[in-house]
Amino acid sequence: MSGSFQDWMKSVQAGTETDMSAYLPAGDVVPTKLHAAMRYALLGGGKRVRPLLVHAAGALSGADARALSRAAAAVEMIHAYSLVHDDMPCMDDDELRRGKPTVHVAYDEATALLVGDALQAQAFKVLADADTVPPARQVAMLRLLAQAAGSAGMCGGQAIDLDSVGLALSLEQLERMHQLKTGALLRAAVVLGALAGKDLLPAELQALDDYSRAIGLAFQVVDDVLDATADSATLGKTAGKDAADNKPTYVSILGLEPSIALAEQLRQDAHAALVPFGDNALRLREIADLIVQRKA
Repeated sequence: MSGSFQDWMKSVQAGTETDMSAYLPAGDVVPTKLHAAMRYALLGGGKRVRPLLVHAAGALSGADARALSRAAAAVEMIHAYSLVHDDMPCMDDDELRRGKPTVHVAYDEATALLVGDALQAQAFKVLADADTVPPARQVAMLRLLAQAAGSAGMCGGQAIDLDSVGLALSLEQLERMHQLKTGALLRAAVVLGALAGKDLLPAELQALDDYSRAIGLAFQVVDDVLDATADSATLGKTAGKDAADNKPTYVSILGLEPSIALAEQLRQDAHAALVPFGDNALRLREIADLIVQRKA
């Protein structure tokens, strides 16, 4: 695999930004306020981990670039909508996201609610318009994204999170919550990339599932560590908010150093899961490193 990870990552991030801008209504199209707010929420920031996963997994299945473009944009739209709603006063009540005011602060609460709704709908339109994927495969991709985003995935995990404030969760309960809240959409990104190309063997799909499980948990463990150790300027969002809101986290249950050690173990687990793919899974291994070793 040629080129450095940094160059590849910047290329995917820039391409995803361009694609998402094209897949959104222009800001001067009526209703202009809603469309401008959608673009504000989605464009111009973020690590784009999910699109990176889509493209890296798609390389394993020889997926068409146009199909990967739409899958990457769709999963990132779902992620962005979840952040808009998560930041609202009725949820986590935060005023900073990606270093700028959250949507309900920059606009208003009603607009933020509609932005989330519209981005979710737009994600499925974008994926449904992927005309290079066979219809049956396309339906499977739409079903996967819907399940990952709904009550059996991200929304279900968020509901458990809200109900867990102030409670003493076990480590198993915390892991289950984050497998849904964070892990489901990360897994969807990997599987969407794989589904966009040729069929993989059952053992290969299982390997990708094991990889996804490891990075999904690692992402949340690192988030909890950073929330406890980094400042708001570094994070681009309010630091220390989990502790202030009395939320159960890996740091509150395990402690800081054991949480850091767990993230490293999960990184190694992710690498181990990819052994069947050999050098072809280099980018997926590098993304696991990025997730665990990031500073924001």
